[in-house]
Amino acid sequence: MSAAARPLTPQAALRRLKAGNARFVSGRARFPTVQKEVLAELAKGQQPYATILGCSDSRVPPELVFDAGFGELFIVRVAGNVLGASILGTLQYAGTHLATPLFVVMGHEGCGAVKAALATKFEGAEHKSRIAVLLENILPALRGLDAAQPADALLRAAVEANVRHTVRELANTPEGKARLAEGSIKLVGAVYDLHSGRVRFLA
Repeated sequence: MSAAARPLTPQAALRRLKAGNARFVSGRARFPTVQKEVLAELAKGQQPYATILGCSDSRVPPELVFDAGFGELFIVRVAGNVLGASILGTLQYAGTHLATPLFVVMGHEGCGAVKAALATKFEGAEHKSRIAVLLENILPALRGLDAAQPADALLRAAVEANVRHTVRELANTPEGKARLAEGSIKLVGAVYDLHSGRVRFLA
């Protein structure tokens, strides 16, 4: 699909996500069920308005958090919302074939993967081999954090730093640079609050 054929601008897509999260937080979600006619129409193809790279944590389902229906969001979930070859390939598919105007990297408060990375960095904790590979993607984001601050504050800072790091990495890919330069996409970071259900978008 060409840029001109897209139904939403990046800014409109972000407004739509924010409005959906506001409905979710206030208990006014619109999509408790889905009609068969909707499923039949979606079987013909998808046209999501946003791509979300989120954490695998079971408490943070993007479709519910943004009160989004079937076919509205293209979701990629991995522990710690980190990048890797297959994640990048999936995001490239979203940009090339689905042409979503908005890309969001969404972390969440209390992220276990980020907490494990902090333990590795500041306490020398060791993890199983494949978990260690996952954490290697988070460790660069933790540079410059003050380990002397209270544990809760450190984890909050680390979660946000990890989101910002992933956003920067995406922005520095060839596709990211090109599409951001032409203004055809918006790339933003966000942090989900487990207690309130509210998503805070990062400037």
